[in-house]
Amino acid sequence: MAKATCASEVRRFTDIPNVGPATAGDFATLGLRTPAELARCDAYALYRRLCTTTGVRHDPCVIDVFLATIDFMNGGPAQPWWRYTAQRKHAPGDG
Repeated sequence: MAKATCASEVRRFTDIPNVGPATAGDFATLGLRTPAELARCDAYALYRRLCTTTGVRHDPCVIDVFLATIDFMNGGPAQPWWRYTAQRKHAPGDG
């Protein structure tokens, strides 16, 4: 299935570039119901909440995926999640 090329094409989480079934499941675990909700989210807060909710420390690369999806849903271009790794690593205390 082809991924969306812009946020307005997104109907379900898996339409978003970098989002597969596991990440879509994480969004459901976090209580997100629609992809549009991501535009108002903070990737670092989502990650902390995911770790707390599941009782597991997830790979920090999950933050990169969250950063990519939030950026995309806010109108940014589709980018591979690893393009956000440097941003995460330079974030104070979160990366």
